[in-house]
Amino acid sequence: MPERGEGTGLRSHQMAWLADFVPLVGNETVERIAALAEPLGGLQVQHINSTKHGGGVAEILRSLIPMLGGLGIRADWHTLSAPLPFYEITKHIHNTLQGEAGNLSDDDWRFYEKVVLDNDHLVDRRADVVVVHDPQPVALIRGRDEARRWLWRCHIDLSNTNNNVWNPIAAYVKDYDHVIFSLSEYAQPLDPPAAFITPAIDPFTLKNRPMPEDQARACFERYGIPSSRPIVTQISRFDPWKDPKGVLEAARIAQREVDFTIVLLGNMASDDPEGARIFADLVKERDERTMVLDKGDDADLVNALQSWADVVIQKSTREGFGLTVTEAMWKARPVVAGRVGGIVHQITDGEDGFLVESVEETAARIVELLKDQALAKRLGQEARETVRRKFLITTLLERELELMR
Repeated sequence: MPERGEGTGLRSHQMAWLADFVPLVGNETVERIAALAEPLGGLQVQHINSTKHGGGVAEILRSLIPMLGGLGIRADWHTLSAPLPFYEITKHIHNTLQGEAGNLSDDDWRFYEKVVLDNDHLVDRRADVVVVHDPQPVALIRGRDEARRWLWRCHIDLSNTNNNVWNPIAAYVKDYDHVIFSLSEYAQPLDPPAAFITPAIDPFTLKNRPMPEDQARACFERYGIPSSRPIVTQISRFDPWKDPKGVLEAARIAQREVDFTIVLLGNMASDDPEGARIFADLVKERDERTMVLDKGDDADLVNALQSWADVVIQKSTREGFGLTVTEAMWKARPVVAGRVGGIVHQITDGEDGFLVESVEETAARIVELLKDQALAKRLGQEARETVRRKFLITTLLERELELMR
C-alpha cells in the first residue's frame, strides 16, 4: 500500500495486513476498505450464532472477526449453549424455512424461546452493534435495549419458505434494526430495512491456500484414498438438502462408463443432530470405489480434495449459498452443482462450471468432464476468476463496512 502521511497511523500499521490482498483484488479495492474502516475505529461489534464448528457461518466468522479487529473495530463472537432437544427443534425450523412441510407445537416454541433467552447473558452490553445469525438465536432480541443496533443475518434460502414457521420467526425479526439476506430472492416482507450480502471465502485459510500435489497425495494416502484412478468428490455437511444419496446414485451411473473413486466428505456440526444419522446410512454404501468420510474438519484433507480432485460435486436441492462451491472454484476445479438457490449466482452454466437438475444430468456431466480434460481445465480457470472478482472475503468485508457506516 502507498505510504501515508501524519495522522494516519491506524491505516499505516493496523491495516497493513490488507496489502496481502492487493495481488488478488487490486489496490483500489484495498484502499476503499481502508477508507470505510477508518471512521469506524473503536466501534464494538458482537456476532452471535449457534456453533463455532461446522457450517458456513462459522467458516466466515472465523476469518471475519480477526479481520475486523485488524481494521480497528472491536469484534467479538459468541455461540449459544443449549441442550440437544433445542437443536432438534432448530434443525426442524431450518428445514421448514427452506420449504419442508410441517410445524412446531406451542410447547416447542415455548422451549425454543426459553433456551434462547437463557442465553441472554451472552449479549455484550458494551457492544454498539449486535449481529445475530440465522434462526437459532433470533429470539435474543427480546432482551434488547435501545443503546445498541441489532442486525439479523439470515443465511438460509427463504424463497419457498413454510409460513407456519416463518411467521413466528418474523415476529422476532420485526424488532431488529436491519436484516441481511444473502440474495434479494430470499427477502421477505418485513419492517426493518434489508441489505443483501453474499457469503465469501478467505483465500489465506489453511483450507484455501495453494497445496502442492505431493502434499495432497500424501494426505490421500493417509486416509486410504486411492490415487490410481480419478477422484470425484462432494464436500459438505451430512444434510438431506445436500442430497448425498443422489450423488452416490449419479456416481453409480457414471461409473458404468468411466472408472473413478467417489469420495463423500463431511463433518458433524454441533447444531445439526441429523448429521450422524445420515452419515450412518451413507457408510452402508461404501465399496471399493465409494468412500464416505466424516473428517471434514481436517482442513488439509478438504484442501487436498478441492485442489486435486478431478471433479467436485455439490448436488444441493436447497442452498442459501454454497461456500464449498466457491472454495472448489477458487482452486480451479470443474464444479457440477445443483441449479438451486445461491449456486445459480455462483456458477454460469457452461462457462465456469455446470448446473444440474437431476441424478442423470449429474452423471452425464461427470462422464463428460472425466473424458474431456481440456474442458475441465477451461471451466476451472474461469471458475477461479469468477471467485476472484465476486466471492473473496474482501467483497463481503466491504459490504459489511458500508452497512455499519
